[in-house]
Amino acid sequence: MPAYAGTTGTGQQHTSATPRTTGMFGSLRERNYRLFASGQIVSLIGTWMQRVAQDWLVLELSGRNPIALGIAAALQFLPTLFLSLWAGVLADRMDKRRLLMLLQGSMGLCALGLGLLDVTGLAQLWQVYVFCFVLGCFSAVETPVRQSFVVEMVGKAQVTNAVALNSMTFNLARIVGPAIAGVLITLIGTGWVFLGNFLSFAAVLTGLALMDPTRLHRGTPAPRERGQLLEGLRYVRGRPDLVMLMVLVFLVSTFGMTFFTTLAVAAANVFHQDASGYGLLSTMLAVGTLSGATLAARRSTRGRPRLRMLFIGGLVFGALEIILGAMPTYLAFGLMLIPIGMALMTFTTTANSTVQLSVTPQMRGRVMGLYMLVFLGGNPIGGPLTGWLADAFGGRAPFIAGGVVSVLATAACGLILMRRAGISLRSLLRRRTVPEAA
Repeated sequence: MPAYAGTTGTGQQHTSATPRTTGMFGSLRERNYRLFASGQIVSLIGTWMQRVAQDWLVLELSGRNPIALGIAAALQFLPTLFLSLWAGVLADRMDKRRLLMLLQGSMGLCALGLGLLDVTGLAQLWQVYVFCFVLGCFSAVETPVRQSFVVEMVGKAQVTNAVALNSMTFNLARIVGPAIAGVLITLIGTGWVFLGNFLSFAAVLTGLALMDPTRLHRGTPAPRERGQLLEGLRYVRGRPDLVMLMVLVFLVSTFGMTFFTTLAVAAANVFHQDASGYGLLSTMLAVGTLSGATLAARRSTRGRPRLRMLFIGGLVFGALEIILGAMPTYLAFGLMLIPIGMALMTFTTTANSTVQLSVTPQMRGRVMGLYMLVFLGGNPIGGPLTGWLADAFGGRAPFIAGGVVSVLATAACGLILMRRAGISLRSLLRRRTVPEAA
């Protein structure tokens, strides 16, 4: 069988004798992926700038109310609950590249609208809530499509590496974006940050437009017929290993990965910092997640991920988050975010690449839609809950509670898998996460 196999833009199979690379940056040998990654880094910097500016604008308009920040987060992630599964169906049916261009452009217009309201001094809290919800609708569709598009750009052999490099790109932007945003908010205000994000979408749109569709590794699109959503759910239900993985991801992401709310509250209400102080905390977390993504890219050269990385990452992340909640000073708190970010990336990249590799191409969009639902869909619960915890028990409480849930969930899911498979702990940690799809 040829080392490079995919389909042309017309759906016909093509091959190439080009050998597959296995280096740390092997997936960048693919021209289409290079275009995607280069556009993404610019756009993601703008996205993280907006993330910080949006949080700070909500705090300013609400009188630094952590519950308001939780509501904004919930509204932005709420559409995931009812759109991500259908987005997976669209991803299996349609041209993912063209669909991504439409969705990215729409997200850019959201940044433009909010920016114009802010710079003209007309922005009100309810308007920010509306834009959070509208942006969340587009993001809920875009994320599963983008996730399932990765394997089309690089092929099956490089998908683990590409997932890790995507995480590196995401977290490099997470370092640069908040740092820039913190300075710009102090100097010129939040509105111009939103407008800067609008301009950044030109980079990713240009990258998508310049791709060569004939070099995409496309499978046969799913036909348009009824029951495709239920078919995807039945497929996952018939895979107990995937069900358990998604339950674990849901619990850890909903209750442990709440930094979009908790860091702003900790900066403002616990350590009494301004916007630049919040931006610095986000940057410290991103330093850790970038380091974790880099290690994941190096591990990808050794083959498929194992359960060891998934469970170790979850346990260490939860334990460190508990310690984070007890850090006495702003400096100690910020430094602790670095190892937390590394453990977080170990957990998330292992889970993501496992799902990508273990499903058939015809089901990948729908399964990734479900994966993104459990990964992000808990935020409408976690956002208000962490806001309430911070308001009732102080800004440290959400970190401690989230860490406890993460540790217990990881341990419980591991024990359930051991019991169902009838294997020892040593065997569980040595085996691969799930069987690779044919």
